[in-house]
Amino acid sequence: MVRSMTGYGRAQDTSAGITVTAEIKSVNSRYLEFSPRVFRAYSFLEDKLRSTVQGVISRGKVECSIQIEIEEDEAVSVRVNKALANGYYQALRQITEDFSLPDEISASRIALFSDVLTVQKQPADEEKIWSAVYPVLMSACERFVAMREREGEKLQADILSRADHIVSLVETVENRSPQTVSEYMQKLKTRMRELLEDAAVDEQRILTEAAIFADKVAVAEETVRLRSHLSQLREMLESSEPIGRKLDFLVQEINREANTIGSKAQDIQIAKVVIEIKAEVEKIREQIQNIE
Repeated sequence: MVRSMTGYGRAQDTSAGITVTAEIKSVNSRYLEFSPRVFRAYSFLEDKLRSTVQGVISRGKVECSIQIEIEEDEAVSVRVNKALANGYYQALRQITEDFSLPDEISASRIALFSDVLTVQKQPADEEKIWSAVYPVLMSACERFVAMREREGEKLQADILSRADHIVSLVETVENRSPQTVSEYMQKLKTRMRELLEDAAVDEQRILTEAAIFADKVAVAEETVRLRSHLSQLREMLESSEPIGRKLDFLVQEINREANTIGSKAQDIQIAKVVIEIKAEVEKIREQIQNIE
């Protein structure tokens, strides 16, 4: 199934006192570019997020945001820097003696000084947090992929419609090409009669010139390859694998055949049809840039 490279998915759930919110969004990119967004305290999740997302996404500029709220009280400990507290105490005593100030030194006053008291949180339980994050992340990924697939269906329908139109234009070229040879023979006969006046026209010479012209302007090989490429395009669009890069290469081949037809065919009507083919190919190329 065709997938667009643009998409968005969001999920939220609470498990074991941990509320997790996961958001995934992406835009077009030639390769897979992954950017995790988590608080520094949970940076240990980044590698796990990357490997998980890479399992479901192969192309696009992807941004994954994870928010974690732990509802239960975290175990904390408060430590006293006794050496620093004693230093502040001795300094305050010296000040009160030197300036004959009232002695109002208290534990609460000393505790206000920087770094006297330090709060330490218990290290996060990485496995517990990942166990809460993973199912929410996968749910967001599923919604993200579903949106990509919906967008992909629209892209597929548009590309197939344009491919069908190109086939009809190729048929026009195939029908018109033999007529150009017949018209060339008729013009050649008319011109030779005008030049030779009453002399007999050399039919063999005309047939030889017409054969040379027919070989020069023949586009049968190109139209056959063009049809083959368009058939391959349809097959790729039915594939379940990422096909964006392959389609890009295939469209280059389609455009090359159209250019060859345009350069060989010495006919205004065919030239106009080739311009229309190239216009459709360019529109397909634009759509392919959005495919994973």
